[in-house]
Amino acid sequence: MNQLKPMLLTSLKNYNRSQFVKDVTAGIIVAIIALPLSIALALASGVGPEAGIFTAIVAGFVISALGGSSVQIAGPTAAFATIVAGIVAKNGMDGLIIATILAGVFLILMGLCHFGSLIKFIPYTITTGFTSGIAVTIVIGQLKDFFGISYPNGVKPIETVEKLRAFFENFFTFSLDALIVGGVSLAILILAPYVLKKVPGSLPAVIVGILMVRFLPLKVATIGNLYTISNSLPTLHIPTMSLSMIGDALPNAFTIAVLAAIESLLSCVVADGMINGKHRSDMELVAQGAGNIASALFGGIPATGAIARTAANIKNGGRTPIAGIVHSITLVIVLVVLMPFAGMIPMPTIAAILFVVAYNMCQWRTFVHLIRTAPKSDIIVLLTTFILTVVFDLVVAIEIGMVLACLLFIKRMSEETHVDSWTYVDDDTPDVDEHLRRLPLQIRVYEITGPLFFGAADAIEHIVVKDFTTCLILRMRSVPALDSTALNALQNLTKVCESKGITLVFSHVNEQPMKVMVKSGFVDLVGKENFCPNIRAALDHAEKIIATAK
Repeated sequence: MNQLKPMLLTSLKNYNRSQFVKDVTAGIIVAIIALPLSIALALASGVGPEAGIFTAIVAGFVISALGGSSVQIAGPTAAFATIVAGIVAKNGMDGLIIATILAGVFLILMGLCHFGSLIKFIPYTITTGFTSGIAVTIVIGQLKDFFGISYPNGVKPIETVEKLRAFFENFFTFSLDALIVGGVSLAILILAPYVLKKVPGSLPAVIVGILMVRFLPLKVATIGNLYTISNSLPTLHIPTMSLSMIGDALPNAFTIAVLAAIESLLSCVVADGMINGKHRSDMELVAQGAGNIASALFGGIPATGAIARTAANIKNGGRTPIAGIVHSITLVIVLVVLMPFAGMIPMPTIAAILFVVAYNMCQWRTFVHLIRTAPKSDIIVLLTTFILTVVFDLVVAIEIGMVLACLLFIKRMSEETHVDSWTYVDDDTPDVDEHLRRLPLQIRVYEITGPLFFGAADAIEHIVVKDFTTCLILRMRSVPALDSTALNALQNLTKVCESKGITLVFSHVNEQPMKVMVKSGFVDLVGKENFCPNIRAALDHAEKIIATAK
């Protein structure tokens, strides 16, 4: 039950003033980092800039208060940008709210059903593939603003391929002013970590971008030109719902839930390594669900644990959920006081920030390493997931990626299962080890290696008995698992042996296969006396059967 206890309650037991000061400091610094990122990610998601702040405030507070990690910082992340933009374009804000609420419900159910540990069954190649794919879609989505390109009226591309086509078709409209502002902002973002150790690069990039547009003769679109800026606090909004809207939202909700679960738990694992701690995965899923529901109801977008902001929290001394709560409170103050100035931020600067976000999340080194070193089946899954994420969307990528990974895994496992016949020798065979036991010709021994499941059940068909065979021994010490399909193949083999008057003997059947055989009645069919603990006992039993038959 401790798995469903918020980490905040545990952290407060030994809380002290010194840690409170560290948490407050870390929370304020993380809020400064989160401000431009939240705005940029909201714009990349096709919603207003304040929606990103609302998400960081509401979801960040709820997830920190209820979460299963001591240091997790939640808010909008780049992984959701493309998904959210597509939902908003097709179903509007109400469609997004419904999908996010349903995703929250799914996450809570996943936590209550103790699904936290099941996330590890999603292959690393799939998470790497769709993460890299999302990074590419973010870059493609921001090319328009970075180069200041204008699209004709009515051209509003939604899919990534459509955005790329529209970009090249209208490239002749690019603005040199936008490219200058974007280029300078990008240079600051790249150089800032080497020059300004304690200050996030996005902050000076935003300040310089505003100053360039304000005081230089540069005509560049700003947030204020495209969106209405408000510094009002988030308010409760309950969308109009219908069964058809809920049905349409279910696939999107499932995608949001799975992605939120994967990213938040990955962030928790990274954080555990940095603080030598251990998170509560089930409680984290429940908190993610509650946070997403609250975010949707108060004008936000989907949220999850943000690895970069969580790492920044840890590096600045944050060790309890208080830091995450302070981060949300600080953003409330920033929203009220500074939000009107957000309208002055140039769109090329936002694009530059998102370029860096995409680079940091793309894992290109890991991607290249896997291409060079991974088995072919893993490379196929990696590339398929990556390409489908870019060309179609994350839903298709995860679905097909998982199916493909499972099929290739089954194929790989089936190749590891084989049935080998013992080699028979006689007195005339040269170079025979004198310690080898000489068996009567009537005994035939096969050794089965690997799991016997539906993908490898045909291995049983390789067992061949001769006309003079009286006893068939199946040595199963290397069979860890057995399923119904393989058991059916064994039953068919039993019938063949019965028809030919051959006694079937099993040697060293492991625990799981034996349970399956007992439960199905197979042991009674073969005869309990024909199950032996080891090969020596099986051979002795077979020789007795032959002697009795004589």
